[in-house]
Amino acid sequence: KGNGLSVEEWLTYASPESLALYMFQKPKSAKRLYFDVIPRAVDEYLTFLAKLPAEEPKAQLENPTWHIHAGHAPQAELPISFGLLLNLVSVSNAEQPAQLWGFIRRYAEGATPERYPILDRLVGYAIAYYRDFVKPTRKFRPAGDVERKALEELAGALSTAPADADAEMLQDEVFEIGKRHFAKEQLRQWFQALYEILLGQSQGPRFGSFAAIFGLD
Repeated sequence: KGNGLSVEEWLTYASPESLALYMFQKPKSAKRLYFDVIPRAVDEYLTFLAKLPAEEPKAQLENPTWHIHAGHAPQAELPISFGLLLNLVSVSNAEQPAQLWGFIRRYAEGATPERYPILDRLVGYAIAYYRDFVKPTRKFRPAGDVERKALEELAGALSTAPADADAEMLQDEVFEIGKRHFAKEQLRQWFQALYEILLGQSQGPRFGSFAAIFGLD
């Protein structure tokens, strides 16, 4: 057990494979388990897993997931990351997997638990992680005058965006609105404001990707 998080607790919020990757890296270094490293560990595992099929045999041997799965890794082409899934749970306050799958299908047509079994497991982990770690710490704040004007412009832009607008198009729009209301060196404050005002947290997803999956309405 390290800093209040045990192996058993990790496995409540993430897969055994993500923990295996966390332990695999720098194996001789002492490890302390923190709840806030879980999302990164999960997405790093999924990134390595997705790369594996296209890699040359030598490169596969350097890929941690080849060893984690003893050379028989499952397919893992997922439409969204675990980090984005967590933010979707946070904003939607979803407590049931079916609610999350409704949002996922809106973003990735034809997505089902049967088609993406790994993602189906992640949905359960995301709900548990949000319930125990994110929800108790959320703290929303009101917008300042400049932030309010920027948010009103963003709301207008989203309301007139094409229904098929992708994440990149939406991200560009968010960025351009930020540039019109904030000095160049203050753009970081614009994105932080989005997270604090809309999500109740100091960090958040790439906003264009989030808007695309959550829905423009």
